[in-house]
Formats: sequence, structure tokens, C-alpha cells
Amino acid sequence: MRHLLGIRGLSREEALGILDEAPRFRDVAEQPVPRVPILVGRTVTLLFLEPSTRTQASFQLAARRLSAETLTFSPRSSSLRKGETFLDTARTLTALAPDILVVRTSEAGAPAALARALPGASIVNAGDGAAEHPTQALLDAFTIRERRGALERLRVAIVGDLLHSRVFRSNARLLSMLGAEVRCSGPPTLMPPGLERLGATPFLRVEDALEGADAVMVLRIQHERMHASYIPSEREYFEEFALTEPRLARTNDAIVLHPGPLNRGVEISSEVADGSASVILEQVRNGVAVRMAILAEIARGRFPRKSHG
Repeated sequence: MRHLLGIRGLSREEALGILDEAPRFRDVAEQPVPRVPILVGRTVTLLFLEPSTRTQASFQLAARRLSAETLTFSPRSSSLRKGETFLDTARTLTALAPDILVVRTSEAGAPAALARALPGASIVNAGDGAAEHPTQALLDAFTIRERRGALERLRVAIVGDLLHSRVFRSNARLLSMLGAEVRCSGPPTLMPPGLERLGATPFLRVEDALEGADAVMVLRIQHERMHASYIPSEREYFEEFALTEPRLARTNDAIVLHPGPLNRGVEISSEVADGSASVILEQVRNGVAVRMAILAEIARGRFPRKSHG
């Protein structure tokens, strides 16, 4: 695997291989020195052009635990503020010879464009606009499988702002590919067309999507991607679509996931977010192990001698 640009470019075997390897990398955190020499002498550059807490910190820690040198790029102090294009900035960073370039951007398709334009580096998509977020989907699938034992025939409900969510698109593709039944629900104004092509079954009522579900993924309202009014008010949204304890009671003792950041009192109640069904903090911890597995998989294909010698 040279790049990870999206779930659409990932085979079922590659996805399962990453999920199978992740527990080994999770155990690294328990070692006296939490580090393995897979990326010794290699450089991982983090090019994050959108705000990020969990994903950026997770990748940075994952790279360091694999013994890589890391370079973190901040757009606030960069030439982008002076009018330089995204591609020229990426080319400048590539001139510093990073082995792996982890990219987050508001431009859908930008990681794939970089992979074509910059053949010297492996590109990992850490989120591109509303298109894909493949590493989040892989850590979500890993978290569900760890808690439920398998993904085949599980019922996973994804509720919230589906229209603007790259997390939804990647999760729907991955979970359905791995044998889960993916259900989805949200306000009609936030339901994108072509849901069946993503492997998801839409429900008009959120209660129907939750009925008998084994896992529930809650998505936030992404105001930063909206250019119109999609909901009457946050209060009305909470009343109609938020995951509350009465709605959670309709599920099959489902675990509750959220990619973060979460908005309490909008898409999820505090009682649910902090309750026994919540695995939100587990997702954060699992993210490091899964991203280590992804970086290691790329290392095996690109530079096997240094990565294992």
C-alpha cells in the first residue's frame, strides 16, 4: 500500500490487515519505552490546513512511536497567508524529502491530486473536504469490532449531518464492505442523494434507524461547511434527531461513537456522551494504534529494509 487516499481505493483484505495489526501497536503504549523501530530514519510530515485536535495529535504520536522524525506544518505561519498555492506549498515540503505526507484540507480530492503531482512521497488522507476520512473510518471499525467481536451482520446506525460528513462517507463504504448493515438518518435537508451507492439504507425517522442497532455513530452539525440554513434551530434539532437516553433504549444495547468534537445538547445529550455505552474516548486511544498500523503498512511496501532492519 503506497498511499491511503480513501476507502474506495482500499481492498477488503488491506482493511482487515490493518484492523488485525492494530492490537499489536496498541500494546506498544504499555512498553517501558513506547517505541518500535519501524520508521527509523524516515520523516512523516503533517500538512494540516484545517483545525484538528484528535487526528493531528494521533498521527504525530503514531509517527513518533514508530521512531519517525516528524515535521508539523502550521498554515498560520506559512506562505499560504502570503498567497502561495496549496500545491506549491506541498511541493516545497516535498523538497524536504518526507517519506510520508499526511494531509488534511478543505479541498475534496486534494490528497489524490498530491499523489499524482508528488511521486516521491506516500500520501495519507487525514480528511479532504466532505469527501473522505479513511483513517477515522478504520479506527471506528476497529473500535466496533473490539467491542462487538465482529463486524459481519452488525447493525450500525449513523445519525446526524450526513450531507457534510466525510466521516459518514468513509464509514458507510468501509462498514458495508466489511459486512455490516449500515443505516442512516438525519434531517431531510442534510441527507445527501445516492445513499444506497455508499452502502447505507436511509430512514426518515431517527427512531427507526436506531431500532435494534448494535452500534450508533453520532455526527455533529458542521456549520463551517454550510452556506445556507439547513435546520430551524439547534434546540429543534436536539428534540427531533439528537441521541438521548430514550432513543438509545431502542437499540440492542448499542455502543455509542462520535468522531468529535461533540456538541452536547445539540446532537447528543451529556447523559449519553458520558454514559456506560459511550466509547468516544476509546476511539481516541484506538486512533493512535490504527494510524500506527497504517503507517507501518505503507512502510512495508515502500522501504522494507529500513522499516524492519
